[in-house]
Amino acid sequence: MAAERTVAVNGVELHVLEDGPADGPPVILAHGFPELAYSWRHQLPALGAAGYRVLAPDQRGYGRSSRPEAIGDYDITHLTDDLIGLLDDIGAEKAVFVGHDWGSMVVWQTALLHPDRVAGVCGMSVPFSPRPPAPPTQLWRQVFDGRFFYILYFQEPGVADAELNGDPATAMRRMLCGVRTDRGGSIDSNADDGRGFVARFPEPDALPDWLSQQELDFYIAEFTRTGFTGGLNWYRNFDRNWETTPQLAGAKVGAPSLFIGGALDPVLVMAPPDRQGEWLTDFRGNVLVDDAGHWVQQEKADEVNTALLDWLRGIGWGK
Repeated sequence: MAAERTVAVNGVELHVLEDGPADGPPVILAHGFPELAYSWRHQLPALGAAGYRVLAPDQRGYGRSSRPEAIGDYDITHLTDDLIGLLDDIGAEKAVFVGHDWGSMVVWQTALLHPDRVAGVCGMSVPFSPRPPAPPTQLWRQVFDGRFFYILYFQEPGVADAELNGDPATAMRRMLCGVRTDRGGSIDSNADDGRGFVARFPEPDALPDWLSQQELDFYIAEFTRTGFTGGLNWYRNFDRNWETTPQLAGAKVGAPSLFIGGALDPVLVMAPPDRQGEWLTDFRGNVLVDDAGHWVQQEKADEVNTALLDWLRGIGWGK
């Protein structure tokens, strides 16, 4: 059972789950939207048993961690500094950083902004993408002109918040069950027909075998208590992140890297992983997991754990 503690870092308090020996090589797990440290419940014991000191925070805005009011408090500088703060807290010089979904974007950027602290980086579900030539929302408005795109829908404070906060149970049930290309629901369902975000996912007939009612209820209870605004605020910083990191134009990730994705993840339709290799100078490849959608580390925990442990040993991160 993972230990729980609260860590004061970078002006916030983060609720952290931790497993493994205190002197083990550190591995930090960064969840995505709308998730929690709990999303790594299958990886924490596996990595801990393999001798790693593994830490998984509820990232800022989520769960039992601080939820600052200001949108600017969720920019990429704050998010990456939070993870480095966890490293400072345990007195470690370097860690391997593993992220899923939005957490993937955070760990890729951590490798660029703090290269001296990153021994390796693994992204799940969201491949590395280089800094674009213009502010991201400007580009998306051109590409999705006249169509719905969920990230643009998330931009206006209060709108998506009201939809998701109004029925967290339906939001979590449909999202956790529906982000698969074979389920008829996709985050790329983009007819501009007045529907919000959650309505674009089908109501599941039953929970998938990887998600119990008790596990779903944990997510529902947490998001009922906190709302979704903290997580949505991450999306409201895309342009700010672009404006504040001009030094990252053309930057490549130098740390050993890996990508893991579900073969049925609709995100990979929008962002194919085969485009990232030229930006990753020590890339150890793509692992695409059969019969897995977006929530790959929960859907196929054994396959993901095996891939992670093989990669960690392969880059020499271990005793």
